[in-house]
Amino acid sequence: MKISKSFKIYIHVFSVLFFAQQLLSEVTYPKNIVVLKEPIEIKELKFQDFNLNEVDLTGKKGNIMILNFWATWCVPCKKEMPSLEKLSKKYPEILIYPINLEKPNQDKTKKFFTDLEISKLNIYFDPEFSLVKLFNMRGVPTSILIDKNGKEFGRIIGEVDFFDKSFIYFLKKYL
Repeated sequence: MKISKSFKIYIHVFSVLFFAQQLLSEVTYPKNIVVLKEPIEIKELKFQDFNLNEVDLTGKKGNIMILNFWATWCVPCKKEMPSLEKLSKKYPEILIYPINLEKPNQDKTKKFFTDLEISKLNIYFDPEFSLVKLFNMRGVPTSILIDKNGKEFGRIIGEVDFFDKSFIYFLKKYL
C-alpha cells in the first residue's frame, strides 16, 4: 500500500502539534502567583532610591515591572533574591525594583546585597509604607507584577524562583 506525500505531511504536522500541546500542558506555575482577571490601574507609584530621592513610576508604560518587597531579616527574601538578579541579567527589558520595607538603612541593606553577591539590582525603600497600604500587602516577600500599560496584572505572595523556566514562560506571555 502506497501512502501519499500529502498524507505523510499531515501525519507529521499532527504529531508535532500533538506533542507540543502535551509539553505545554505540563507547564505549571507556582501556586503563589495570583493573576488578576482584569489588570488594576495604579493611581500613584512612588518610593525612594538608595539615596532617599523620590522615584516616581506613576504612569510609566512600555516595560513589564516587578516590584519586589523584601526585608533583611526575611529568610525567604534572602533565598529568592539571587534568582531575581539572574532574571534582571537575562531579561533587561523587565524592570525590577527591590523595595526594602524596613526603616532606611543603607549599610544594612547594602550588606544584605553584598553577602548575596547581588550587583545588578538597585536598592529602594518605602519608608512611609505607602506602597504596602496601596497594594494591601500582608507580608514579605511579595512581588507586584505590572504590565506594559502600567497596571498590576498579578502578584506573587511568598517566595518564588524568578529564574525557574515555568515562571519565565509565564512572564513571556506579557512581554
